Amino acid sequence: MATMERIGITKLRHHLLLLVVLLLVVAAAGGVGSVQAAEEDEMSGRRRRSRRRRAADVMVPITILNSAVDKGAVCMDGTPPAYHLDPGSGGGNRSWVVNLEGGGWCNNARTCRFRTASRHGSSDHMERRIAFTGIMSSAAADNPDFHSWNRVKIRYCDSGSFAGDAFDEGLKLQFRGQRIWGAVIQHLLDVGMASAEHVLLTGCSAGGLAAILHCDQLRALLPAAATVKCLSDGGLFLDAVDVAGGRSLRSYYGDVVGLQAVAPNLPETCTDHLDATSCFFPQNIIDGIKTPIFLLNAAYDVWQIEQSLAPNAADTSGTWRVCKFNRSACNASQLQFLQGFRDQMVAAVRVFSESRSNGLFINSCFAHCQSELTATWNGGSPALQNKGIAKSVGDWYFGRAEVKAIDCPYPCDKTCHNII
Repeated sequence: MATMERIGITKLRHHLLLLVVLLLVVAAAGGVGSVQAAEEDEMSGRRRRSRRRRAADVMVPITILNSAVDKGAVCMDGTPPAYHLDPGSGGGNRSWVVNLEGGGWCNNARTCRFRTASRHGSSDHMERRIAFTGIMSSAAADNPDFHSWNRVKIRYCDSGSFAGDAFDEGLKLQFRGQRIWGAVIQHLLDVGMASAEHVLLTGCSAGGLAAILHCDQLRALLPAAATVKCLSDGGLFLDAVDVAGGRSLRSYYGDVVGLQAVAPNLPETCTDHLDATSCFFPQNIIDGIKTPIFLLNAAYDVWQIEQSLAPNAADTSGTWRVCKFNRSACNASQLQFLQGFRDQMVAAVRVFSESRSNGLFINSCFAHCQSELTATWNGGSPALQNKGIAKSVGDWYFGRAEVKAIDCPYPCDKTCHNII
C-alpha cells in the first residue's frame, strides 16, 4: 500500500511538472508572438516615418545647363549655370514655383575671386543634390498650397542678384547674372512653363532682391491668362544709416552695381529719377512694380543688423559686438537704434501696402529668411493675426484673403523663431 501511494505521488508530480512545462511553453510562445508583433509594428512605424521623411525632404538632382554657355550665360568662373527641378503632379502640373537662390554679393577683386572657389561663383562647386524644404517641399503637410507644383531652384553663381552683365578683363571674371536669368527662364519656358496657369517667383536674401528686380520681367514672358506673382523673403534691404553715422550697405551696393554693370538691368521706373545704386535698394523699386508682390521680412533682420547697421568697420569700438549676435545683451540705446530701423522698414512699405494686390508679413523677429525652412514656413511658424507664414502667403496668392500684417515692436511677439 505504501509502495502504491509512493508510485501515485511520483506520477502526480510528473504530471504536474509536465503541466508547468506546457504552461511555460505556451506563455513563451505568447511572449514571442507579442515581441514579434511589437517589432513588426515598430518596423511598420519606421517605414511610415521614413516615407514621410522622403516625401518632405526629397533630394533633387542638379541640371547643368550647358547650352547657356553659347549665350554667354555663365558663372563667374565661366562654368555653366544650373538649376534643380522637382516636377509637379496631378493638379500642380501646370503650376510653377521658381526660386532664385540667395547668398550675398561680391564687390571687389578679393571677394569675387574668393567666391569662384565656392558654389556662389562656380557650378563645379555646387551640390549635386539638394533638399527641397519649406515652400519648396513636396509634402502636403509642410507645404499645403504649393507641394504638387513644379518647383525649381535656380542656382546663384553671379554674385549680383542675377542682375549684372559684364566681363572684367583684369580680374578674368564673368558677371553674367542677367544672362543666366534669361537663359534658365527661357529653358524652363521651353520645357513646359510657357503653358503655366500659375507661377510664383520666390527668393531669399540676395534671391529675394532678385525676385523683386525680375518680377515684371517674368510677368512679360508668361501667358496673359496666367496668375503670376512674386514673393521676396528677407530681401527688403534698406538704405540705412549705420552705427557710425555712415551708410555701409549703400557704399557696398555702389561697388556691386559698378563692378557688375547692373545699371542697365534695373527697373526704369526707378532709374528714370534715381541713381543706379539707389535703384538696387528694394525700397526705391517696389512702388513701381506692376506685378503683385508679397514682402516677407523680419523687422529686425539679423543680416542687416550684422552687416549693414553694425558691421565691424563701423563698430570700431566693438560696443555692438555682443548685441548684434545676442539681442538679450543689447542695452537701452542699442534697442532704441534697432527700433528706429524697424520704423524705417514700416515707413518704406507704406505706399506699397496700399495696393490691394500686394501682400505683407513683417514680424518682429530676429531672423533672416523664413520661407525655405519647414520650421519657419509651416512647422510651428511665426504668426501674425493668428495666421502663420505659409497660410498667409497662400491666402494672398489665391486671393482667399487680403494679407497686410505688420507686427508690434519687439519684444511683443512670442511666436518668433529668433535666429541670431
